[in-house]
This record gives sequence, structure tokens and C-alpha cells, in this order.
Amino acid sequence: MAKKVAKKKVVKKVAKKPVAKKKAVKSKRKPNPAFMKPMKISEALAKIVGGKPLPRTEVTKKLWQYIKKNKLQDTVNKRNINADENLKAVFGGKKTVTMFEMTKLVNKHLS
Repeated sequence: MAKKVAKKKVVKKVAKKPVAKKKAVKSKRKPNPAFMKPMKISEALAKIVGGKPLPRTEVTKKLWQYIKKNKLQDTVNKRNINADENLKAVFGGKKTVTMFEMTKLVNKHLS
């Protein structure tokens, strides 16, 4: 007696197509209100950025404009700023200050 072998049906698996995800609409970043609040500026800093109350962001922009205009950024190490007479008063008498140290020192002149 011969045994009957049943043939198995081969079922092809269809690869599922990846479902296209809808892209989330990016909303514009809202500025932190603490940074946009006008700050009172000290006399030493007022010689550089002006006497009117300005937000921290504007103070930083004007400070960088002053540094670029007077070529006070160190040519070898771009992270350093070489202070002139006006900036020395802001930087607490230091001749050279790093960018990161600069923001810390400038915050002392804002209230």
C-alpha cells in the first residue's frame, strides 16, 4: 500500500506597503517672554548699546554689532573677545573674555 502524500498549498505572502504617515505641521517657536522683557541697562553698558530699556536678545545683538564693527573678536581664537575701554567697564576690567563668559558678565549690567 502506497501512502498518499498530500501536497501543501504554498501561499505567497504579500508584503504590506508602509502606510504614509501624515507630517505634523510645525508651529513657529514662540519666544520666551522672559527674554523679551525690556531690561534696564547700566551706564557702562549704555555706552555700547544705548540707554533705552531693551530685551536681553537685543542687548546681545547690539553687543555683537559693536564687537564686529570695532574688530574686537580675536583673530586666532574666534571664541575670545578683546575688550576696548568701553567693554572693559562691562567685563569687570578683563582684557580678554570668552563668548560664554561675556553673557554672564553682561547680565550683571541688566536689571
